[in-house]
Amino acid sequence: MIGVIQTPFNTVNDLVVVRGFNLEGIISKLGLAASAVSILGSVYIYFVQADEMLGVFVGLWAPTLILFSQEIEKLME
Repeated sequence: MIGVIQTPFNTVNDLVVVRGFNLEGIISKLGLAASAVSILGSVYIYFVQADEMLGVFVGLWAPTLILFSQEIEKLME
């Protein structure tokens, strides 16, 4: 028989506020910031370092980061 591990967090909603710090909305903002960094890094790699394939690869992470952060926000509701 598998036992249940007791944690101080019973649900995902309990993780939203940890030590008085509200995480709601912050994850989406982090995802947006990470996607902006991905786009800027992509442009730098594409034009300055002249590595077109790597620049495109890095740029493709931007929508993935935004969608991933939005899904995490939905799970926390």
